[in-house]
Amino acid sequence: MKLVHLDLKGAAPRVSYLEQVFPLLSQLGANGILIEYEDMFPFKGELEILKSPYAYSEEDIEQIQQLAELHKLEVVPLVQTFGHVEFILKHKKYQHLREVERFPNSFNPHVPDTLALLKSILSQVIEKHRRSTWIHIGADEVFHLGEGMDSKNWMSHNRGDMGTMYLKHIKEVLSFIATQYRGLRVLMWDDMLRKISCLQGHHRTGADLAPPELPPEKPPELAEGDAGPATAGPAALPGHRPHWLAEVRGGGTPTLPSAHTAPPAVAQETMARLAPLRRYDHYSVLCELLPVGIPSLAICLQTLVNGGFTEETKRKVLDALGFQSMQLEQSTCEGRGAFPGTEIYHMVEQVNGHLKESILKALEEESAIKGWFSPYHRKHQFGNPRNMESFGSKVLKLHEDWENFVRDLRTHLERVYFPDTVEEWMEENINPYLDQLRDLVRDYR
Repeated sequence: MKLVHLDLKGAAPRVSYLEQVFPLLSQLGANGILIEYEDMFPFKGELEILKSPYAYSEEDIEQIQQLAELHKLEVVPLVQTFGHVEFILKHKKYQHLREVERFPNSFNPHVPDTLALLKSILSQVIEKHRRSTWIHIGADEVFHLGEGMDSKNWMSHNRGDMGTMYLKHIKEVLSFIATQYRGLRVLMWDDMLRKISCLQGHHRTGADLAPPELPPEKPPELAEGDAGPATAGPAALPGHRPHWLAEVRGGGTPTLPSAHTAPPAVAQETMARLAPLRRYDHYSVLCELLPVGIPSLAICLQTLVNGGFTEETKRKVLDALGFQSMQLEQSTCEGRGAFPGTEIYHMVEQVNGHLKESILKALEEESAIKGWFSPYHRKHQFGNPRNMESFGSKVLKLHEDWENFVRDLRTHLERVYFPDTVEEWMEENINPYLDQLRDLVRDYR
């Protein structure tokens, strides 16, 4: 399985854009989509509070699955069940379920309401994905685990074994899925599992978990297509290490494999996940936009399919994306491009490469502005028209050009994204620089 992870906790695309992207992902070698909905899922009833104002409708969820099926992409829904649950625990209604009261990152596994809430969330998501044979339970980066008073009390009676405490909660989640949705297979991230000594040593544990052998610690050189938070420009083409996937099975009385037993059959399947992250968590700024990350994602998929990034692989990527050439070391692609969102890709390049530079150059290097139109002059509306005219036409032209550009960019963004994403991206990447120019032009006039 070669899964592309759609992280929808930031910059969730419209279904109309996914309709354009799915054929490309399939062409590039993906055969599955891992969908982390967070607040984009159309929760109902008691859970409706979790929904974004721009959440997908039930009809959207069905259409996404039909589009995926059309392009031979298996849909794997992802529901975070331990950490990364800020979109849930930010609400006052669920604040009592936090591991540490001050932080909304992770669930307290000792409160019965935690499991009850997870059962409701899992049930709603699984019921809308009855074609899916997999469910992903997240469970990565459980920040502050063990720091809450309930966890401290539990560990004081259980030899301080945080690993067993973690596995106990995972086993409860798995038991619910195994009981209610027989045959549904479960995936989770491997990072927390790697820290648990009883798994590393393959010793028996009371958690009744039977995970497969974990993938190698050092993965192939694949990028996640992620250039970090607060990044407007194209994702770096070589990137950092992703989490890996592990299948886990719970319930019954399976034991962990000993050093002499064969690993479960699933260990013989190959799974990899490539993820252009949209946010690091529910509270962080946006990372790069999906159209901007597509070249990086394309390289990763073709590298995964072919076992390396050869000249032939490079040619396939260039043909699929409509570029003439690419330079991995500089993270640049040359040519017009012909993939969904190409216009956004190129316009974000312009923002990243020229917006800040051109405005700061005009404001800081123009001697007439520094000498005859300083903040003091502007505050007191005091200036010599002769000196102001020496820079006025140049500044007005720069302002007009960027305003026209931003208007076009907004139009393209609105075709792909909902209004909240467009506004946030503009606030983070355009307004800090363009507002300085806007203010200067207002004062000049």
